[in-house]
Amino acid sequence: MDDTPQTNAPNAPIRPGPLAGLKVIELGQLIAGPFAAKTLADFGAEVIKIEPPGVGDPLRQWRLLHNGTSVWWQVQSRNKKSVALDLKDEASREIVRSLIQEADVLIENFKPGVMEDWGLDYARLSATNPGLIMLRISGYGQTGPYKDRPGFGVVAEAMGGLRHLTAEPGRVPVRVGVSIGDTLASLHGVIGILMALQHRHASLSADAPKGRGQVIDVALYEAVFNCMESLLPEYSAFGAVRAPAGSALPGIAPSNAYPCADGWVLVAGNGDSIFKRLMKAIDRDDLGADPALAGNAGRVARVAEIDAAIGAWTAPRSVVDVLEALNQALVPAGRIYTAKDIADDPHYRARGMLQTVTTADGLRVEVPGIVPKLSLTPGAITRRAPTLGEDNDEVLGR
Repeated sequence: MDDTPQTNAPNAPIRPGPLAGLKVIELGQLIAGPFAAKTLADFGAEVIKIEPPGVGDPLRQWRLLHNGTSVWWQVQSRNKKSVALDLKDEASREIVRSLIQEADVLIENFKPGVMEDWGLDYARLSATNPGLIMLRISGYGQTGPYKDRPGFGVVAEAMGGLRHLTAEPGRVPVRVGVSIGDTLASLHGVIGILMALQHRHASLSADAPKGRGQVIDVALYEAVFNCMESLLPEYSAFGAVRAPAGSALPGIAPSNAYPCADGWVLVAGNGDSIFKRLMKAIDRDDLGADPALAGNAGRVARVAEIDAAIGAWTAPRSVVDVLEALNQALVPAGRIYTAKDIADDPHYRARGMLQTVTTADGLRVEVPGIVPKLSLTPGAITRRAPTLGEDNDEVLGR
């Protein structure tokens, strides 16, 4: 384990996180449930992750491995404790019940019905721990005609409306490139937990000394759908079915990717005053002064003309030259980052977003820092990701 805990700000002292004292049991695997638990752990919650003996969470074997363990694991399971128990075994489930009886939060992302089959349903658990908050993440939710279907993030991204938009017109819809559906569901789950904790505190009474817990039901597709902005109201009001538009932002102009001599830049000149500054920077004051283009609606009507003007200016210039000119003009613009770009960027490092941890087998590896940044009670990386069952003796011997 790295003996130097990492925090939001380099060299900042470790302080108790805002969730210190909160006990979380994580029964999930892969992405959605574990990402939610990781977020809580980053801010001080004690997270006990239950994994199947012998193999552990499948994420241990996903993507690039070092000595047989995914380096992704160092992000997803930092600050957690690992206990190896077989949930298919009743004796192990009884141990889990005893752990949950003392917990504040339970997180699971199994198919609906699995927890009930194991005797780990909320009715049974809350009978002995009425303050328990249970986060349940699944593909389609715990109710409804699709609840029994298996659901992964990629399917949720499609059903939620996102996958239809991530394409060039007329071409196959493509993945976003990361498991965005799972992550969005995780963050919605964390929001739900924090609201449930607030309600639990507000419901303290003689009859409920810990307050009243509740179940948080997060469906992957609903988490995606919740981020789809104007998609549904535009269809409801006008019958408009939004179509894929590549790198452009339909109905908002100009906002697109533009070619340079050595790559691409993203330019967002869609504010009224920003548009004028952008046109001045590209020597098109004629467009900037055109009253028909003073508002977004007028610019949308002539977006092809505007995009062509911007593209004609960027095409012979390097990405560096374009960004320098637009930064001076106070026009939002940026280049497309690779992992190397991120690792080399001084702003990432200055903000504490590149942290180094040491794995159980001694590999020093950089991982993303902690978001969001709290001024008084920032999060911290205080434990490396555990080996399978590493904390059995500590947790089960209490």
